Amino acid sequence: MAKSAKEIADWLRQRVGAAGVRGIVVGLSGGIDSAVVIGLAQMAAPGQALGVIMPCGSDSQDEADARLVAEHFGVPVLRVDLAPPYDALVGALRTAMASLPPDMAPAAASPDPDPRARMPLANIKPRLRMSTLYYVANTLHYLVAGTGNRAELTIGYFTKYGDGGVDVLPIGDLLKSDVRAMARELGVPDRIVEKPPSAGLWAGQTDEGEMGMTYAELERYLTGGPDAVAPALALRLERMIRASDHKRTTPPSPGE
Repeated sequence: MAKSAKEIADWLRQRVGAAGVRGIVVGLSGGIDSAVVIGLAQMAAPGQALGVIMPCGSDSQDEADARLVAEHFGVPVLRVDLAPPYDALVGALRTAMASLPPDMAPAAASPDPDPRARMPLANIKPRLRMSTLYYVANTLHYLVAGTGNRAELTIGYFTKYGDGGVDVLPIGDLLKSDVRAMARELGVPDRIVEKPPSAGLWAGQTDEGEMGMTYAELERYLTGGPDAVAPALALRLERMIRASDHKRTTPPSPGE
């Protein structure tokens, strides 16, 4: 059974105390996961929870939704526009990569519509956000709370050292349906609860579109096992889980 909001908030409060820090910082995307996490953070550390909005060529509606969530929970926000540093870094990277021999030309150097070719550049965004959150957290003596849920963590649907680079994962044991139920419990505005989940990595990107399956299908696999979904999907999920093992473990060393 999924834990209640109070139980998770109590756990968060204990983590804050054990770490000897003052509060919790959360990146606000305008989506349901970050909305639930900032709500839990405010319950755990009233007056010491902070939301950070980090647009990076993002849909303006996402920022409006993030502010709506912050207002709902009564938490302050910082806004850091990551578009200029992102553009500067991408420009420098492309210039550097252009000096490589032709047979080593990277996929990201060409405007390929294949998402796999876009990922090297798209992953810079969550990594810039991670760096931003840790600057804020280190400056204020806070913990960084991540927004990954059980479904995404299981199949590796997060960026290594990006949105995966956090101190605590308050909803890491919750399925997407559990997150929705908790959002309702916390009174998260309907437009956030009903919004199609998206990491905002590029225009029109959605979580389910990128994963190639619905959250409902993924939940059936996680709760009912391989027999609960089509055989082809079960095989695909098992491959995804194996391929993303490195994201959920510490880097290996030769002595292991």
